[in-house]
Amino acid sequence: MRRLSKGFRNPCSPKRLQKQSLMKTRETPYYRPIGKEIEVFEHAYRQKLPLLLKGPTGTGKSRFVEYMAHALQKEIITVACHEETSAIDLVGRYIIKGAETVWQDGPLTKAVKNGAIIYLDEIAEARPDVIVAIHSLTDYRRMLYIDKLGVEITAHESFMLVASFNPGYQKGFKELKPSTRQRFVSLSFGYPKPPTENEILVAETGVDTPTAKKLIALGNKIRQLTELGLTETVSTRLLVDAAMLIASGLPKRLAVHTAVVEPLTDDPDTLEALYDLTDLMM
Repeated sequence: MRRLSKGFRNPCSPKRLQKQSLMKTRETPYYRPIGKEIEVFEHAYRQKLPLLLKGPTGTGKSRFVEYMAHALQKEIITVACHEETSAIDLVGRYIIKGAETVWQDGPLTKAVKNGAIIYLDEIAEARPDVIVAIHSLTDYRRMLYIDKLGVEITAHESFMLVASFNPGYQKGFKELKPSTRQRFVSLSFGYPKPPTENEILVAETGVDTPTAKKLIALGNKIRQLTELGLTETVSTRLLVDAAMLIASGLPKRLAVHTAVVEPLTDDPDTLEALYDLTDLMM
């Protein structure tokens, strides 16, 4: 990693991480850097810029945010966005408590007030009003407007907004507008190269190297079979799941059938083709 600008200590340096491990009881999430993503995150955090992580499911986006939050010693609030996620869910709402109606802050409001990292996972899945709600937090204003209370909250100095987006999923239906994308610093995530993916599997699961290499070869083979028409292909996450099952003693082919093949499709012909490929390569 290149040396950071003068006056900014690298929060992810081995010495600082070692110091943090003494200060915190929770274990450091395992994360294997692929490129310069740690450096970009550090500088985006320092400059108070929102960050967008782009890439397929299972490529380590969520784990990366957890790792960085731990390295920076920051609280992280994760929201798994879906088609029913609305601005109210993020900002807050009035609730009935006893004989009173009281306001309850949502996760976004809590993060803004307390200076936490808010991670909106798969933000494109959420309702359009969510994008509207975060607009004023993604520019120079760093303000959150709560219409129901008639208040404006200036974001805490340490607040950071991070979102993830899978541009390949249901292309044309779940896209982010260019005007929204341009409000973020962006990082692209993809599948690691075989040596790196091998390192991840071995470190995460304890599986032996020859088995890890076979899993990776199978994963890359399926990724190349675009004619199968899979909505999602084999992620590193699926390979880790299979490796965990194998390391625990489950037969290799059965582990791959249940952890890799079955999650990919329900089509009988595609399943049969993937079973045959698994039996051939494992």
